[in-house]
Amino acid sequence: MTVLVNPKIDKLLETTSRSFYPTLKYLPKKTRGQIGLLYLLARVADTIADSKHGETEVLSDLLERYNNAVQGRSTELPDFSDIADIQTNEHEAELLRNVPDVVESLGIYEKDDQERMLECLDIIIGGQLLDLKRFGTAKEGGSISSLTTNAELDDYTFLVAGCVGVFWTKMSLAHLMKLSPEKEKIFHEKGIQFGKALQMINILRDIPEDLRFGRCYIPSESLSQHGLNPEDLMDDANLDTFRPLYDAYLDMTNEHLEAATDYIRMIPEGQFRLKASVMLPVLIGQRTVTLLRTGNILNSEERIKVTRDEIKSYARKLFRALLIPGGVRRLLEKNKDQ
Repeated sequence: MTVLVNPKIDKLLETTSRSFYPTLKYLPKKTRGQIGLLYLLARVADTIADSKHGETEVLSDLLERYNNAVQGRSTELPDFSDIADIQTNEHEAELLRNVPDVVESLGIYEKDDQERMLECLDIIIGGQLLDLKRFGTAKEGGSISSLTTNAELDDYTFLVAGCVGVFWTKMSLAHLMKLSPEKEKIFHEKGIQFGKALQMINILRDIPEDLRFGRCYIPSESLSQHGLNPEDLMDDANLDTFRPLYDAYLDMTNEHLEAATDYIRMIPEGQFRLKASVMLPVLIGQRTVTLLRTGNILNSEERIKVTRDEIKSYARKLFRALLIPGGVRRLLEKNKDQ
């Protein structure tokens, strides 16, 4: 196994990320460790925010104290042992028990890279704190709260994922490639859409799970225009009524994915590893959108996802495409239509 950061951190990356770890293996060495470490730092925060037990105020306080310690605004990390014990995912529990080692790993990178990681983490945690304020702790059986407007949805996708596109872009421009100021601006904009696309896929795929824990990321204003409220999405008999709105959000997601393919085209041809690392999530995202268009997304028993075997197949196709002139473009176009 190729070590991405160090053996312990690498093991945490492998066990906590189903689809992101293969992407990391493609990344050039100059940025691989930093991006992997940011993933773990953000995954710690995500695990805290998504804990199914504990009061909202307790989780918010834990998140804020964690962020303050990582950002250097305080000198002591909080104790994660209690929240680790209540995790149902053993890998996330293990991550929480090793937070000091994860945070300590920041010190092996140069100051500019640390600042890039911490800037992005600060935005992500800000989004998670806002999520807790809006929805409270994820608990089964309670009332359902929802976002109100599409503007709130767009803001949320930036805070938890679009900002990662900014970070990825900054890392690429700092270590791997150069663009003119005009193209840099476009590259940043496409990177933000890239991140938003991946978060929209998560939102549209996870509707039943989110509803079960009282959260609806489909804005209530949009639902009301179709004669629906968040509670109606608990009944898969309402799929036909919901489908036009759902398809509109899938169309928007596809527009973001198109921006992601533009992002890939802007990467110099010689940066094979960088192209591969951003292509894999786009290929998986395109396939997921296709599956979401045909499945009954309101049926909680019908879990829609790309399988591990499909991910491995995409990795093989990607390797071949990178070796053939024009192969990247053809693979993206073919995958989009499947």
